[in-house]
Amino acid sequence: MQLAHIPIDKLNISAANMRHAKRAPDLSDILPSVRARGVLVPLLVRPNGTPESFEIVAGRRRYFAAKSLAEERGEGEPLPCAIMEDGDDADALEASLIENIARLDPDEVSQWETFSRLIREGRTIADIAATFGITELMVKRSLALGDLLPKIREAYRREEIDAETARYLTMASKAQQKDWLALYADPEQYAPRGYQLKQWLFGGQSISTKVALFAIEDYPGLIVSDLFGEESYFADADLFWLKQNEAIAARRDAYLEAGWSDVRLLEPGQHFHSWDHEKTPKKKGGKVVITVSHRGEVECHEGWLSRKEARRARDQSEGSDQEEATAKPSRPELSGPMQNYVDLHRHAAVRAAMLDHPGTALRLMVAHAIAGSSLWQVRCEPQRAANETVAASLAACKAEAAFAEKRRAALALLGQPDEDAAVVGRYGDGYDTAHVFARLLTLSDGDVMRVLTIVMAETLEAGSAVIEALGHHSKVDMAACWQADDGFFELLRDKEIANAMLAEIGGKHVADGNVSEKVKTQKKIIRDFLAGENGREQVETWLPRWMKFPVESYTARGGFRTADQWARVQPLFAAQ
Repeated sequence: MQLAHIPIDKLNISAANMRHAKRAPDLSDILPSVRARGVLVPLLVRPNGTPESFEIVAGRRRYFAAKSLAEERGEGEPLPCAIMEDGDDADALEASLIENIARLDPDEVSQWETFSRLIREGRTIADIAATFGITELMVKRSLALGDLLPKIREAYRREEIDAETARYLTMASKAQQKDWLALYADPEQYAPRGYQLKQWLFGGQSISTKVALFAIEDYPGLIVSDLFGEESYFADADLFWLKQNEAIAARRDAYLEAGWSDVRLLEPGQHFHSWDHEKTPKKKGGKVVITVSHRGEVECHEGWLSRKEARRARDQSEGSDQEEATAKPSRPELSGPMQNYVDLHRHAAVRAAMLDHPGTALRLMVAHAIAGSSLWQVRCEPQRAANETVAASLAACKAEAAFAEKRRAALALLGQPDEDAAVVGRYGDGYDTAHVFARLLTLSDGDVMRVLTIVMAETLEAGSAVIEALGHHSKVDMAACWQADDGFFELLRDKEIANAMLAEIGGKHVADGNVSEKVKTQKKIIRDFLAGENGREQVETWLPRWMKFPVESYTARGGFRTADQWARVQPLFAAQ
């Protein structure tokens, strides 16, 4: 048996159901309960041969009650179902479900108290769902009641608030809950419920001055007050968010300066769930989570770790054999395609620069002969692009064009006028080697060295420590052969790093003013600076830290192979 939530339109009454042929049942006794609490006991269903479609073996009345409620509200929620498998006995399964549900507390607030206690004792959501014969979504919904103010929870326990209203209130900030509770407690006021509550919470309301992190006297825009002067609002939402984002960035920087290991800023509207985290002090690696509501409210949750992070920290402190797991970064600084993009552009720039230094190429070739490498067989660097975006960007690279031009000249010296061929790796036997040798004997030392630089360039391994060493030694200027293109911006998807790049280009003030904006917005501002558009002062030569020689990182997260390569190579050049 498997428990899952299934959309209503994927369910139909099975012919095996004893009431299949009868008219719609009387729902007067269960409809109020379903309206207030939803369907609690899972329906018993089985696949009916149609993809993702199921027939109801038991739970016909619950199904009709849910359909009736969906027609009332204009939308229906998926229903909890127990999916029968081959060999399952329907009567036994239904009896087991009823027995498990009977062990649940009579109301959801009591369930929340039970489930919260089990979570604190180390039980997982999956464990709790299996124990009580309900779906994991039902467990999560009960745990979400922990985000409600106690007075709201008690009103829900007394059935003075319906399930839909309570669910929307779990998504509200504490300030919003207090505002709603004040309306609810005042007999002369109307407290919105259900869909109207959703509109009240997330609709286009004015932003109250109460939520500002910054000093109101520093706000340069217009502030509108009510007739009594008790409430005031920001007239310009965009200007408010600019100031609020600056204040959020300052709060984040203050936490980091105070010694917190990490400050995580959630997307606007994303909620922090304390039941999925463990309270952890700063000295034991606790982090700060900052949430921002669509109404501008900011909450800072100090000293938390996800349950997975907390378990990992305990294992590490107890000396368990999980060093590899704890050393693994939670999220690499560069995605796979971005690492590929960076490797290939750096590779193109370094080998193009090396063509002007044949003496360096000779020494590097000797080093290959002595120490060997993964390419010294001899084979060309394949320059495999991770996707079409990287391939298109590399094809338009200035360094690639410069290299191709000099390679054509070397092929002509060898008597091979094929402009698309590589110098290395195209000869199949000893006769071909003798033919090239004979041809080289007719060339001057200078021409041979030009061919040699091409051979060495074609056998440079992209993303290797050799690229870092050669780029440093040759003082490669990436700005001369690379500019941020569409491929770079398409692959840039990390909000924290995009904000750091924005600070490099537009300054910390601009970056802080957009700290909670989406990556797409911050990339657009960077492009405006580079192009000198939309009122931005043009920045003509900018290199991200990833493209510089020596290379630099934006974060301490790790997962950046290029930086690791340079860290190993740098000591070799310390005395030069």
